[in-house]
Amino acid sequence: MALPEGRTERPLPDLTWRAMTPADLDAVADIAVIGFPEHFEGRDCFENRLALNAPGCFVLAGADDRPLGYLVAYPWSAGSAPALNTLIEAIPDDAAVMYLHDLAIHPDARGSGASKPIVEALADQARAAGWPALALVAVNDAVRFWEGHGFTVSDAPGMSAKLASYGPDARYMIRPLA
Repeated sequence: MALPEGRTERPLPDLTWRAMTPADLDAVADIAVIGFPEHFEGRDCFENRLALNAPGCFVLAGADDRPLGYLVAYPWSAGSAPALNTLIEAIPDDAAVMYLHDLAIHPDARGSGASKPIVEALADQARAAGWPALALVAVNDAVRFWEGHGFTVSDAPGMSAKLASYGPDARYMIRPLA
């Protein structure tokens, strides 16, 4: 990922990714508001995703164990994306990809290079579980960021209508895990 002019990647050695717990949910919701102000999802949404697929939920913790980022992923239907800020009752029967719902890093930890290890760990986890691809919806003009993680834009049939609630720059992206 290219950083904005004048910014360099700054190593923050005390940052580690760990499993998300219910105690992290308030911090996760706070980070989500900072990272996605135009795409609100409440604490109950993150609580739902943690209950839905705990192995796909992680937080980036500082030396004091305070969450400074999070990643949420779960199995989902290919060529589809869940509506924003909605609760999901169950993994769809036709789940065919690991859906990376959110990755957000608090401004205090941005530029640390923390996204690469967790995206690769998720890819390894999904591959080991037999999922053929990771999928996501890129928002906030993040297509280039996700391309740097191996994703490509996919014009899946019918996705443009589904992406409307995500904003005009939203793009459905896929990363094959062959």
